[in-house]
Amino acid sequence: METRIVDRPAFRLVGHAARVPLIHRGINPHIRRHIAALPAEEHVRLTALGDTEPGGLLAVCDDVDADYDEGSELTYLHGVAVSPSTPVPGDLDVIEVPAGRWLVIGAVGPHPQTLQRTWATAAAEWFPFHPWRLRPGPEIVAPGDLSTATCEVWLPVEPA
Repeated sequence: METRIVDRPAFRLVGHAARVPLIHRGINPHIRRHIAALPAEEHVRLTALGDTEPGGLLAVCDDVDADYDEGSELTYLHGVAVSPSTPVPGDLDVIEVPAGRWLVIGAVGPHPQTLQRTWATAAAEWFPFHPWRLRPGPEIVAPGDLSTATCEVWLPVEPA
């Protein structure tokens, strides 16, 4: 598991959000429907708006239940990262992200199993052996090739 710690100034996540249930295994059909309902030109518009890291179209989970209970609700946002000064169209949802540190994990393998395994491995194998813990904030999957889960998982962290 390739990891790095990244310091980021404040930024915003903007796009289209929906409340969906947390599903631990397989593709979340509620998220799939949410993304499929967006017209193709909306993906182009969002991509053009993004101007900071993590780059590209992002899969964002926010307001996740602290225990990650199956079936609990979370906010899923399909969007991009923008700097605080970027004008945001009024029809987009916004998640304000304060400055902080992020654990960035490279993930490669079949989707969605690799992403699910990445979260489980971080919890069981990375956090217990490093002086970091999760802090409140969104969890972000930065793009690559999601058909094979070649991407980065961004988790907000702070010193333990």
